[in-house]
Amino acid sequence: MFVALLITACSSDESEKFPVKSTPEIREDGSTVLRRGNGAEPESLDPHQARSVPAANVLRDLYSGLVQISPSGAIKPADAESWEVDDDERVYTFKLRDDLRWSNGEPLTAQDYVYSLRRSVDPATGSPYAQLHAAIVNAKAIIAGEKPPQALGVRAVDEHRLEITLTAPTPYFLGTLAHSISYPVYRPAVEEYGAAFSQPGNAVTNGAYRMESWRVNSMIALERNPEYWDDANTSIGRVEFYPITNQNSALSRYQAGELDWATTVPISRLETIKKHIPAQLHAEPTLGVYYYGLNVKRPPFKDAPELRQALSMAIDRRTIVDKITRGDEIPAHGWIPPVVEGYAGAQFDWAKLSTAQREAKAQELYKKAGYSQDKPLKVEIRYNSGEGNKKIASVIAAMWRSVLGAEVSLRNEEWKVFLDSVRQGTDTEAYRLAWIGDYNDPNTFFELMNSKFGLNGTGYASAEYDRLQEKQAHMPDEPERMKVMKKAEAVLLADSPIIPIYFYVSKYLIKDYVKGFEGNPLDSYYSKDLSIEP
Repeated sequence: MFVALLITACSSDESEKFPVKSTPEIREDGSTVLRRGNGAEPESLDPHQARSVPAANVLRDLYSGLVQISPSGAIKPADAESWEVDDDERVYTFKLRDDLRWSNGEPLTAQDYVYSLRRSVDPATGSPYAQLHAAIVNAKAIIAGEKPPQALGVRAVDEHRLEITLTAPTPYFLGTLAHSISYPVYRPAVEEYGAAFSQPGNAVTNGAYRMESWRVNSMIALERNPEYWDDANTSIGRVEFYPITNQNSALSRYQAGELDWATTVPISRLETIKKHIPAQLHAEPTLGVYYYGLNVKRPPFKDAPELRQALSMAIDRRTIVDKITRGDEIPAHGWIPPVVEGYAGAQFDWAKLSTAQREAKAQELYKKAGYSQDKPLKVEIRYNSGEGNKKIASVIAAMWRSVLGAEVSLRNEEWKVFLDSVRQGTDTEAYRLAWIGDYNDPNTFFELMNSKFGLNGTGYASAEYDRLQEKQAHMPDEPERMKVMKKAEAVLLADSPIIPIYFYVSKYLIKDYVKGFEGNPLDSYYSKDLSIEP
């Protein structure tokens, strides 16, 4: 049943005309404008409270951290021109650049980083990413409300030297410093405006661009920041972010010349795009997994591992990537993407079964969980707006009906409402989400499922999994760590609070006059690294 749906949903007319306007916007003063599609409206532009990819895209332009991600995906110096690590690999001393300034011209010092790092783990801030700093001395106790933020293991040696002390060696630590949770915020603005400090007119930032305007559900406009330490090497004068969740609308605006960079590509038009403008399509393997979360805090998934496993086994991932996404995505039979550095992941123990064997095992587990044709599972799939999400939800629902006899309903929600629904977990059952790695290390995926991590919307809490995840996080990057990671992943896959569907290949449309784009597995891009050449 679902195969026919897939083929119908993905058909396209290869003979259609496909005009694309390719004229950049140049302002009267000769400066260039980069117009970026950006998916959903950012839920926040507070670096310590933002949690989505659309927010991260804007924040990378507004702020600069101690380090940045290079166009190729490597860690490179940013606000810190250099750093030293002690022999125990626990104490990092960062030498800040002498010419660091906020966008209002005020000096940026090591004390600004001390204030900001403390704020990022302060329970009063409520950061969903606070756990990303768990390696820093006393961070866990501060997040738990057991110690004050001032106890965090950070200090300003002087105006230009910042010292961070870790509880134990942490191989991925530098990568966390490129994340928005590690960005500095301007203390006077935070104290004066409170939650509104990130709004136009109030925002004081330190990145390559500064806030000009934010028209909700319309556009976020950034202007080049002349106070930025590397402004001499910044080319584009203005960046405009457009919140466009409808992929066909994004494509139409790209074709009409209203966008220079479309971050979503309609599945139904992918073959046409490949035929007519292949050089403008960028498909990049990414540290990302598209998955379904199962709310294990309430029925039907609470205390029901067999049911969760049955639903996972009933999904034909190969059909989804071959017939729906069709962009070289990889079927996910584990949790960690294959492009992550330093880890060869585990897989479900049923991954190599034939279709018939897999479906038979799913039906067996479904019955063991107490369900049957006479007593079918009734479950709702919740997803956020988007052509691909809707099609995948429809197909997975069809698979659950066909293989198990489940009664499945669908609910679509706007992005912010959807995120709140997942966070609250009061009535969610199965929901669609994705995780893009925050740094190139397996821990960025393992950490998400820790019971203490702020973005673990499933409610999954396993003492054994937490123990293994926290143990590997502080082991040297060598074979013993690999063994512990595989044990952790095996526990997670057996418990099945999540259903990995596929590993991402990000697909972008970028006009040929936009130069300097280089794909990287972290999917991290800065407008300052690009230029527009008419």
